[in-house]
Amino acid sequence: MRVFAERAMVQGGGNGGDRSGGIGSGGGREEEAPAVGAGPAMLPGAAAHAVYADEARADAEVLLMHVLGWDKTRLLLEGDVPFPANLLDRWRDMLARRAAGEPVQHITGEQEFYGMRFEVGPAVLIPRPETELLVEAVAKRARALFGPDGGGHDGRSPVPLLADIGTGSGAIAIALARLLPGWRVAACDLSPDALEVARRNARRAAMAEGGQAAAGQDAKTAVDFTGRIRFFQGDLLEPLIAAGERVDVLVSNPPYIPSGDLAFLQPEVRDHEPRLALDGGADGLEAYRRIVRQIGRLSEPPRLVAFEVGQGQAGAVAAMLADAGWWPELEIVRDYAGIERHVLAWRT
Repeated sequence: MRVFAERAMVQGGGNGGDRSGGIGSGGGREEEAPAVGAGPAMLPGAAAHAVYADEARADAEVLLMHVLGWDKTRLLLEGDVPFPANLLDRWRDMLARRAAGEPVQHITGEQEFYGMRFEVGPAVLIPRPETELLVEAVAKRARALFGPDGGGHDGRSPVPLLADIGTGSGAIAIALARLLPGWRVAACDLSPDALEVARRNARRAAMAEGGQAAAGQDAKTAVDFTGRIRFFQGDLLEPLIAAGERVDVLVSNPPYIPSGDLAFLQPEVRDHEPRLALDGGADGLEAYRRIVRQIGRLSEPPRLVAFEVGQGQAGAVAAMLADAGWWPELEIVRDYAGIERHVLAWRT
């Protein structure tokens, strides 16, 4: 059997009609497309088949590259070679797991985010492409407020601290540590299991950075991820409050799905992602309220606060930050689909 024939097995089979825009198509936490609504299952037959075919093709390529250890270029150039017989059992096990609704990222054990590869699994939310826009917006605004290097290098001004609340896999914290090399970073999560994944991802990023430096690539800007990122276990900001930390920038992608909507999420999300990272309370806004209340217990409010929000929540979260009275400037950032996805508030 040939490699492309194996790919066709996924395209022609797999989940079929029970998949509706799952994680493989970029939806780590797609509360906007529950089982009811304009998902692929609601499209006319030909259009639905095209959507599923596109998703299945993408899933197949990711799984094939993983099991074969190939990149996309090699898959395209050598896809007509015989499929290795010693890998058939592993490949068919992957197919069975995918057909049962397990996310591709859980099968491969990783997800790319901001040009880096992150370990993912049942303990953490799978990083979504839209969250890269949050990282970019925070880095840009932080540089504008604190200077390109973040200060602290003259020995007189303190090195600023960025706190990622609900860090999960550590994707946001690690990406921002890379973009803001002059900063300290605090990664907080209530889940000890999630923090272990985040620590491993920080070590993985450090090893990748070290490998680039050893190869003469970006040697002068290699990032000490393990030395500058500290991990705190606890409820939202509580461990930072207890430690007496001054937080200069706070970023969070907290749970924002209303509790009553959880049952209607795609099975890939509902059955495989941690409920702790999904359940945002009755209206999906409980975590935002609690974070804003806890900010009042810090020694000083952060100069910049940035949140990822669910569809239709940006206005309420922006009003919450405005009512707090600490940040006169507000910005709402839209995601790739044009949805108001991130809310930033700051003071100069």
